[in-house]
Amino acid sequence: MKITPISGFPEHLPAERIIEQQFLDVIRETFELHGFASIETRAVEPVERLLGKGGDADKEIYAVTRLAEASEGRADSDAELGLHFDLTVPFARYVLENAGHLSFPFRRYQIQKVWRGERPQEGRYREFTQADIDVVDVGELAPHFEAEMPLVIAEVFRKLPVGRMVIQVSNRQIPEGFYLGIGVEDVVGTLRIVDKLDKLGRAKVRELLVEAGRTPEQADQCLALAAIRTEDLSFVDQVRALGVEHPTLDAGLDALAAVIRTGLDNAPGALVADLKIARGLDYYTGTVYETQLVGYESWGSFCSGGRYDSLASDGRTTYPGVGISIGVSRLLGLLIGKGLLVASRSTPACVLVAVNDEESRAVSTGVATELRARGIPCEVAPKPAKFGKQIRYAERRGIPYVWFPGAAGDGDGERGDQVKDIRSGDQVDADATSWEPPTQDLRPQVVRAQS
Repeated sequence: MKITPISGFPEHLPAERIIEQQFLDVIRETFELHGFASIETRAVEPVERLLGKGGDADKEIYAVTRLAEASEGRADSDAELGLHFDLTVPFARYVLENAGHLSFPFRRYQIQKVWRGERPQEGRYREFTQADIDVVDVGELAPHFEAEMPLVIAEVFRKLPVGRMVIQVSNRQIPEGFYLGIGVEDVVGTLRIVDKLDKLGRAKVRELLVEAGRTPEQADQCLALAAIRTEDLSFVDQVRALGVEHPTLDAGLDALAAVIRTGLDNAPGALVADLKIARGLDYYTGTVYETQLVGYESWGSFCSGGRYDSLASDGRTTYPGVGISIGVSRLLGLLIGKGLLVASRSTPACVLVAVNDEESRAVSTGVATELRARGIPCEVAPKPAKFGKQIRYAERRGIPYVWFPGAAGDGDGERGDQVKDIRSGDQVDADATSWEPPTQDLRPQVVRAQS
């Protein structure tokens, strides 16, 4: 049977997987530093719930059925379950099911696969990993949580070798109040069109707005609002200068100003107020976020989210929340695909323990056991080949050190060990109970590639 790849389902080579794992480690550790607890939800949700909570034609939901249903005469039955297309919808369901066991406000992080039936292309996949944080509360959610989300993300990206990331922040109440103030009643439809500005450009979006029933003057006003972008609080005066008044607009400006002010105090340069950010999903109700890599803005957003007030509700109690999600696979697919990130080696092993002959393999295994007990990753050579071949084996895998049991002698006939740095050629006496490699060699390093 011929094996062919399936588009949209990426699989990494070992060196690329090392990069991915280090990113996930940094993300997880940073989330936990901020007090977020880990959960994992099931892969499937009822299709009805997925369709009713942000699912649309742009996100083809993968239905889940049993192959055996055909033989049972049920092939024409509609699928009841679908793979989740994000982590927010299953999290909302999780909160409702477990509310009696959770302490509110509940802070959670979740790193899992999601699935979308999109057309595969560079940086966009059908199966990919997301890393989410959310805070939910009962009844009301304090607005300071909306300012906290981008601070966590700014810290994550400061620790990753990706260059400068800018978190673009807006508030859904600003365009909502603005649109109502100029006589536009279809707020959601207008938001969805404006959300395509980066993809389609100003002229096309204006055309779509007019086709959707907005007057040319209303379209121009919508675009004037979307053009406002500042790194400080001056966006407030720029919006006021457009001459539109509405209570919802006032509330949105106040909320966004609080977020930007917190960013200026705690993560200067990381946040900008960008009023074209709308987010297409209709469950967002307050602050919304998108994140771009400076110099690679054409790649779009790698991290997004926002506030939602009614996504989780059982009809009696509502659990408002705010969250933000890092598209890990999307970000790494472009960074690795463009050759911007490399790993120093394709294996975790720092040391290859050479084998003199099969009869002495137990000695080499003992050395490896001592090194591993002290946290030094290593492997034992697969064959007792000539030492030159064993060194070349280490070179191919990027292992920096080769350990030679019994290579050193003294005047009493005792044989000690030696370790060789195969990059420099230096070879020194060593004891497996005390030898330490330099810190930068202990684990594979992920670095920006030299341009």
